[in-house]
Amino acid sequence: MADINFMTSTSFDPSVPSRKPGAGRADTPPPGEAAPPYDLIELLFFAYRDFTADPDTVLADFDFGRAHHRVLHFVDRNPGIRVTDLLAILRITKQSLGRVLKQLVDEGYIDQRPGPQDRRQRLLHTTEKGEVLARKLAAMQALRIDDAVAALPEGGADVVRRFLYQMIDADLRPDVGRMLGATALLRVQGPAGRRSDNSET
Repeated sequence: MADINFMTSTSFDPSVPSRKPGAGRADTPPPGEAAPPYDLIELLFFAYRDFTADPDTVLADFDFGRAHHRVLHFVDRNPGIRVTDLLAILRITKQSLGRVLKQLVDEGYIDQRPGPQDRRQRLLHTTEKGEVLARKLAAMQALRIDDAVAALPEGGADVVRRFLYQMIDADLRPDVGRMLGATALLRVQGPAGRRSDNSET
């Protein structure tokens, strides 16, 4: 319930000045230290809150949560993905993935198939209804992204892409880039990233 109750009904009420966000906070950093970019930190919190809220309403009808959504999304985007690779993407425990995956398999949203060379491998695919659900959730999030991008100046979408890419740990960016594919990677790296890559080869 903490996510629901952390703001009271008067949190953003302009008639209650003492309850406004930020009131009484010690935002002034110690001498010689830069203040954290609270606006960016909080915008990321709120953007993620609303970005995930749209599919949450659909997932609730299936008794699924955000972990189910992530698994369904990456399996649908990467047919035949191995369980070990999915673990590396999601960075959750094997036990947590196992619980979510079992429910998605048992309810017919994901199919597990043995590997062609190593029959012990479990290769994951969305079923027909799993693909339908995954695409429905992606379409909902795409609407929010499209509306936000439409309000940006020309070229703003690629700036956002590069910003998000730079937020990823540097040592993990190559893996993410391979998953995005060559065309998308060029867009997230931007001109500076492409020049840097060319100079290293």
